[in-house]
Parts: sequence; C-alpha cells; structure tokens
Amino acid sequence: MQTMPFPGFPKECVEFLQKLKKNNNKPWFEKHKEDYENYVLNPARDFVVAMGERLATISPDIHADPRINKSLFKIYRDIRFTKDKTPFKTNLGIWFWEGEGARFGHSGFYFHLEPPSIMLAAGVYDFDKALLLRFRQAVVHKVRGPALARAIAKVKAAGSYELGGAHFKQTPRGFDPRHKLAEYLRYNSLYAMLSLPIPDSLFTPRIVEISLKAFKDMAPLHRWLVDMINR
Repeated sequence: MQTMPFPGFPKECVEFLQKLKKNNNKPWFEKHKEDYENYVLNPARDFVVAMGERLATISPDIHADPRINKSLFKIYRDIRFTKDKTPFKTNLGIWFWEGEGARFGHSGFYFHLEPPSIMLAAGVYDFDKALLLRFRQAVVHKVRGPALARAIAKVKAAGSYELGGAHFKQTPRGFDPRHKLAEYLRYNSLYAMLSLPIPDSLFTPRIVEISLKAFKDMAPLHRWLVDMINR
C-alpha cells in the first residue's frame, strides 16, 4: 500500500541541528527534545518510508526500517573511547541496506544531513577482515575486477560523484602492485558519494526524487558490491 507523499523536511529540522551544534549539552537537548521529535525524528521516519518505496524500484530487497538503530541512526554519541565528550550528533543519518542480518557489513544507500550541506552515498563504509579479503580477491579476479572498473566508470560518468575508501599507502602483501586495478587494493571500504549545499528541494516532496536520482546513478557500484558480498 502506497503511503502519503513525503512533504519534505521542515525548515525547523535544519534550524534544530544548527542550534544543537551551538548548544551540544544535555540540559539544552532535554529542554528542546520535543522539537527534535517533531522536526527531525518524525520527518526522518516519514522520509525512510517514502524513500524505501522508491528505492524498491531499483533494489527490491532494500531494507527501509524507520526505527532508531535500523534505518535511523541514534542522535546520542558513544563517548566512551573519545576525547570529544559532546553528547549528541549534529547530523541526521539515514541508512538503507541490502542483505540479511545486521544492517552493517552490507552495501546500501545513505542520506546525510549536516548543515550547511547534504551528502548522498552508496556502498560499504567499512569492510571487516573477511570482507576485505573477499573484496581484494574480487578486484584481481579476471571477470569481477573488470566489472568493478566498469561500475566505477558508470558512476563517474553520471555526475560529480566522488569515490571513497582509499586507506592503505601500499598494495597489501600477496597482491601484485602492478595490477591494473591495484589502486583499489589499498581501499578498506568502497563507496560513491555526492555532497552539495542544502537545496531548497530539501523542504519539498522533490527531495525524494532528487535523492533517488543520485542513488540510481550510484547503483552500479552498489550492485557490484552486493554481488561480491553474496558470492
């Protein structure tokens, strides 16, 4: 059953995140928690549902779950192992993933709102040890390696998309540094992304279609990663 069209994020959503950045403390947040729920959390839930319906047209197995710790990231930061003790994230992160089990360790599509910009991405943000080895083996595979190169070329040809994930300075031991795709052997994750200033469309129903357009452009990389993970 199709849901009501997503009306866009309210301008108060951006205003709340801007104010939270200046007042990143528990007393301020508790005083304005109702604003967070009305202007950030509830609209984000509606966006997940609307975006999930549209993403299903290009990825039928996509997970779009409007719960915190599913498609929605919690606003509370984990400050146990960091010097930065500010308690709250000053962004809105939304994750749509494809694959069974936990939401991470899979490829997916990501929406990130952090004034003054938004970022749209597709791919895997962090390979675990086993997935990293599988990725490297796919890079040098005689069929899957060229398929990766074609997927990346399609994404780059579609617009001003950047490729992320480069990490290691040298080709890992056991792999040929002269391989034609050796640069990707230095990645510990792989994703495409597009960053842009917050558009006026964020506050209108058009943000769903604009996001879908970017996700479609980046889908060749996502599809390659899904295939690599599921082999």
